[in-house]
Amino acid sequence: QVQLVESGGGLVQPGGSLRLSCAASGIALSMYHMDWYRQGPGNQRDLVATITSGGNRIYADSVKGRFTISRDNAKNTVYLQMTSLKLEDTAVYYCNARIGATSKYWGQGTQVTVSS
Repeated sequence: QVQLVESGGGLVQPGGSLRLSCAASGIALSMYHMDWYRQGPGNQRDLVATITSGGNRIYADSVKGRFTISRDNAKNTVYLQMTSLKLEDTAVYYCNARIGATSKYWGQGTQVTVSS
């Protein structure tokens, strides 16, 4: 059974940092392109960052320079380091494993709340 499990969310003040993790079981993440998405209240699910199976990184304009996506294939885990957090970063964050343009697996999400 394939599982993607996100963790690391929580409550943080503006300007703070969090590191999200997406740990996989049942698949080798090294074979997949990995995405982080987020969905704020009343909003659609938006792509935040991608790391390809080859290690290339792509970011949404809204998070460039603040977020860093990485992967540790030995730990079968993908990370999203978030710094200089803003109120508008508040959302549920999801990881997604993709082959080509086809989404294969989703995690259950982890809540990030940025509030003073």
